[in-house]
Amino acid sequence: MPTIESDGKKLEVNEEGFLSNPKEWNSETAQILAKEEEGLDELNPDHWAVIHFIREHYLKNNMAPMVRSICKTTGFKLKYIFELFPSGPAKGACKIAGLPKPDGCV
Repeated sequence: MPTIESDGKKLEVNEEGFLSNPKEWNSETAQILAKEEEGLDELNPDHWAVIHFIREHYLKNNMAPMVRSICKTTGFKLKYIFELFPSGPAKGACKIAGLPKPDGCV
């Protein structure tokens, strides 16, 4: 299984770059995933707003939030979320937030 290195530890990711163990996530891991898996050089406050909302929702509900909920909570339009995360809120944002690949995400 592929790995990434964060805080001096090797973390397993699946073949699509999603963390195998979401509990190993931290902000450094997010930045590494953003750069290596999504091609984002840095994460700005808007990225972090989406990432933290997705992560909090996952920890409370054991599932990723609906895209509509992300837009409503952050106040960002869907088009802007796709500008922040070019591979989309389900794939890109969830991956950077350390979640497993969401159901229905192709």
